Amino acid sequence: MHEMLQQAVSNAEAMGPAVLLQGMQIERPIDVVKATALTAHDKRTILAAWASDFYAVDSKPLFRHIPGTPESVSLDEVQAALQELDRRYGF
Repeated sequence: MHEMLQQAVSNAEAMGPAVLLQGMQIERPIDVVKATALTAHDKRTILAAWASDFYAVDSKPLFRHIPGTPESVSLDEVQAALQELDRRYGF
């Protein structure tokens, strides 16, 4: 049982916020904002994680890439999606 739990945690760590995106086509940060299957708080969690330094691209610190997305995006694009989320949901 402990090994199964440890494996689940390792998988979640490797996938990062993409664990919340399973089965969804997410390519850009705005796709997260538009996703109808996610709560506003899940969207904020995903976008905040996407913006974190943890997902910074080596040698391109102003770009982010999360597992499960096809390419890196600019930090500005992630921040714009967060602003749009705030506008839509009044955060």
